[in-house]
Amino acid sequence: MGEITERNGSICQLVPELLSSFVDTFVDYSVSGLFLPNFNSNPNSTSSPTILQTHCPPPDRLVAIGDLHGDLEKSQEAFRLAGLIDSNGKWIGGSTTVVQIGDVLDRGSEELKILYFLEKLKREAAKSGGSIISMNGNHEIMNVKGDFRFVTKKGLDEFKNWADWFTIGNHMKALCKELKKPKDPFSGIPAVFPGIKKEFVDGFRARIAALQPNGPIATRFLSQNLTVLVIGDSVFVHGGLLAEHVDYGLDRINKEVRDWICGLKGRQPPSYVIGRNSLVWLRKFSDELAKNCDCSALEHTLATIPGAKRMIMGHTIQKSGINGVCSNKAIRIDVGMSRGCTNGLPEVLEINKNSTIQILTSNPLYLSKEKPYLDANRMDGLGVLVPEQGPKQVEVKA
Repeated sequence: MGEITERNGSICQLVPELLSSFVDTFVDYSVSGLFLPNFNSNPNSTSSPTILQTHCPPPDRLVAIGDLHGDLEKSQEAFRLAGLIDSNGKWIGGSTTVVQIGDVLDRGSEELKILYFLEKLKREAAKSGGSIISMNGNHEIMNVKGDFRFVTKKGLDEFKNWADWFTIGNHMKALCKELKKPKDPFSGIPAVFPGIKKEFVDGFRARIAALQPNGPIATRFLSQNLTVLVIGDSVFVHGGLLAEHVDYGLDRINKEVRDWICGLKGRQPPSYVIGRNSLVWLRKFSDELAKNCDCSALEHTLATIPGAKRMIMGHTIQKSGINGVCSNKAIRIDVGMSRGCTNGLPEVLEINKNSTIQILTSNPLYLSKEKPYLDANRMDGLGVLVPEQGPKQVEVKA
């Protein structure tokens, strides 16, 4: 072992950064089955990251995807449905901009795999002039906060597996005297939790270590998430936006939530992302019955954002599929596609540069004909969303 350590030391003297990058790539592949080379991060940094872009011009093609909740297969189906990836999961979406509305975490068993999958696609899309924008849902906020009420056993196992490989990687880096000693993400985390079964403790600790403010997974993946986004005339938010949030400042919200995730704002999240009227929990515009939606509050909010015509949100499962209320000023895109939710058929929203909206659906009932936004069996009071010519239909391959 002494000889191995000495040889490792010689290598470290020559290329410490290269070895560190190799170890990170090795851990990535062991956890996700994907290679993500050249990731440049400093988990020990406490400086504020780069500014997040809250307002973006409209792209030629925009695709919005709802809640994914730990179901990698359904997530890939949604991307394939929109013509964004091929059968091997590689980006073929060209210059398309994709917005994933949040809630990658909880309810499923492949949360980390989805995070890695999205990161891989972000890099591939950038090479083609495209982009993928990830957003915070209430389940991202809950997990960073340490609220694991909706975690599954397999979800805990996935994080335990990550922690095992991450620890091995840190031990490998520690052999290099030229590298700064890696921070122990388990430092300060209790070994026992009252009320938690012994069989779940390791997974519980791993999840806290990974997702706590300034945790390795939180900083690497979640810190670049937006909490509110405006692209052209569309406002994107997980739960809903109120005028008071706009008054507070959309850029300010994104920065403060990001800084909290990075460990710069203490343990508790900002008040506007917790509680029933927060950006990630609001349901004022999400009830499937239009009469129960507060269209007046919605219109007032949109009026405070220059050029905004509609608000696009997830969070509340729409059993009837993607739909709109309040004269289509509120578009709801959470179809409960994860098998940890309702195992709904994937649907995604497409917006073209001229602001035309279409629903892309995998529902076999509509593959040979136009999918109407409403039919005789739908709940009364919902408006028409798709154009008269109907949406483009794309079949999801098994």
